[in-house]
Amino acid sequence: MSHTTATPNPELRDFTATPRMILLSALSLFLGGAGALLAWILLKLINICANFFYFQRFSWQFNSPAHNQLHWFALFIPVIGGLIVGLLARFGSDKIRGHGIPEALESILVNRAKISARVALFKPLGSAVAIGTGGPFGAEGPIIMTAGSVGSLFGQFFKLTDAERTILLVAGAAAGMTGVFSTPLAATLLAVELFLFEWRPRSFIPVAVAASTAGILRQYFFANDPLFPMPAISRSIHPLDLAGAIVVGLLAGLLALLLSRAVYASEDLFEHHLPIHWMWWPAIGGIVVGIGGLIFPGALATGYDVIDSLLTGNHAWQLIAGILIIKSIIWSFSLGSGTSGGILAPLLMIGGALGALLSLFLPALSTGAWPLLGMTAILSGAVGCPLTSAVLSLELTHNYGLLLPVFVASVTAHGLTVLLQKRSILTERISRRGHHLSREYSVDPLETIRVAEAMRTRVVALPAGLTAADARKWFEKSRLPNDQRGQRLYPLVDEQGCLTGAITRRELAAWAANPLRNTTSPSISTPVVAHPRQTLRQVAELMAALHLFVLPVVEPGTNKLLGLLNAEDVLRGRIRTHERENKHERLRMPFQRRQVEQVN
Repeated sequence: MSHTTATPNPELRDFTATPRMILLSALSLFLGGAGALLAWILLKLINICANFFYFQRFSWQFNSPAHNQLHWFALFIPVIGGLIVGLLARFGSDKIRGHGIPEALESILVNRAKISARVALFKPLGSAVAIGTGGPFGAEGPIIMTAGSVGSLFGQFFKLTDAERTILLVAGAAAGMTGVFSTPLAATLLAVELFLFEWRPRSFIPVAVAASTAGILRQYFFANDPLFPMPAISRSIHPLDLAGAIVVGLLAGLLALLLSRAVYASEDLFEHHLPIHWMWWPAIGGIVVGIGGLIFPGALATGYDVIDSLLTGNHAWQLIAGILIIKSIIWSFSLGSGTSGGILAPLLMIGGALGALLSLFLPALSTGAWPLLGMTAILSGAVGCPLTSAVLSLELTHNYGLLLPVFVASVTAHGLTVLLQKRSILTERISRRGHHLSREYSVDPLETIRVAEAMRTRVVALPAGLTAADARKWFEKSRLPNDQRGQRLYPLVDEQGCLTGAITRRELAAWAANPLRNTTSPSISTPVVAHPRQTLRQVAELMAALHLFVLPVVEPGTNKLLGLLNAEDVLRGRIRTHERENKHERLRMPFQRRQVEQVN
């Protein structure tokens, strides 16, 4: 038996990284520092607003609005905050409305990763006022938008492509999230699972550089401890624990679906049933927040202290009910009003309360373990990022002994929600604005097929010295209709079969029909060519850039004609994907033929 070895193409590589990746990584160092600083500024602004509105003092130290002594007057604080946010959005920038992540996605999809300086200024101000006056939001969504806008502005000072500017925007966003949560790995994974629309070294490495830099510098602004420390698990994981993780994942996935629909039902209420300008909507949402704050003060603001309480074993029914009912209602209603705030911290709090409730019925694991699994699962189900959710929970607590049940709960919730809903809570808003994005990444099948496998070798080539009279005789002899069917491009070759030019069928017919040009060969420049060892993706990009539909294929070096490659041939390369996804095969029994079932 003989074996043939194909000659490798030195131009083809596993990855397409270029030295510009180093430039982007260097620029990302600056964005990492900017993200950590901006996170510190935003959190201090939130504290200043909370102290001013709820305690009538100027301080940037944390003081939960739940501890205020304003009694019924506290009802009006979220309304005042909503009025201020509405004014900032109306006269500053309407891009500050919303929770930040869909707006960042929209700027990537629609605006070529260009964000104005007004967003970088007014987004943190609006978010600080909204959260500082009791808005039940987190700081991570606003900082993602704010730091991402800084990355976009920074990139606009350099001569970069749209893709490279997107990388800097996402690098800034990842740095900002790391600055708030101290989770560089989760921030990088969020960039890959949500923002980048690719997994390539050219984007992954600069984003990782920015997140890592922010993680290093964050310790100079905040304590170098996990945001939510909790007791480590002291025993091994049992199969019954994983069964409980699946239960948590399923119920958290259902709750995530309910919360997503509640948010957009609230948004529909404001957009379609309130005959007033959207500037007033955050104030109306503030009324609901104020009422909810009177009933359950722990639902106000970021609630980081409440999350910490859940993870350290506080499973009081008043706390669980207050979060699952009051927090869920005021969060979904106020978010639908178009105010400014993030969704990750509220989802973590609601998921933690669900896990605390389920811990009353599940086997004992460790203190705070089931709330942690609930946090992970509901975040995974709501945003559609299972890896980010699992890693985020572990980085927030440093409880890596719970890796396996955390991962199982995250994947379970994700699997349920992708089956039951078309879009996540983040991408639904993008869809409502008329845009569609796919969250699934796969290798382009055209990247794995070479030109030699798809080109046509039975082609008609004409001599380089062809005259008009020869062309007329050839047309008469070929008996082909004088239209665009059949071969559309005719290579011109010399006696050795080397390509010297090419002419289209239409040009050839017009030249042959001209009686004044009986002896002169057509003046045709050397065409753009493809090589047999190039991938179909390379050729498809070349065709798209030059608006060509057919290319001669020649041997590199000798320029000897090998065949033609049409756009139709390139598209046929996707047949492999269709067969891979739709052809079902199985081996029936030993020594029997394999059955093949084609699914149409």
